[in-house]
Amino acid sequence: MFYLDKIVISDMAFYGYHGVLPQERELGQQFVVDVELTLNLRIAGESDDPGKTVSYADVYEIVRQVVTGVPSKLIETVAEQIAGKLLQQFAVRQVLVRVKKPAAPVPGQFSYMAVEIVRSQAEEVSVQ
Repeated sequence: MFYLDKIVISDMAFYGYHGVLPQERELGQQFVVDVELTLNLRIAGESDDPGKTVSYADVYEIVRQVVTGVPSKLIETVAEQIAGKLLQQFAVRQVLVRVKKPAAPVPGQFSYMAVEIVRSQAEEVSVQ
């Protein structure tokens, strides 16, 4: 049987130095990340055993390390690194990663600009 159960962690906010423009890399800004992990949660739900699921705290820490770590020019790169590390660390079928940039240096009014990627265990993911 195929399960589409998910663990969802949304609106994780961190300060990072990602961006194409020099001032983004010097001054930094807030980035907001959402993650969805697709996996079978039936055993965890039936057994009430924390060891049968994914630690939310561990997911948060991986995202924090990537966003606050080595700067990238593109948030696409940040999303790929997060996805790759999550797939490497946890037994999940698929991850969705959304990296939002609320203060993107673009004239106009908007809530955020973002990239959203979906990666699965079947794909080859490069982790830097």
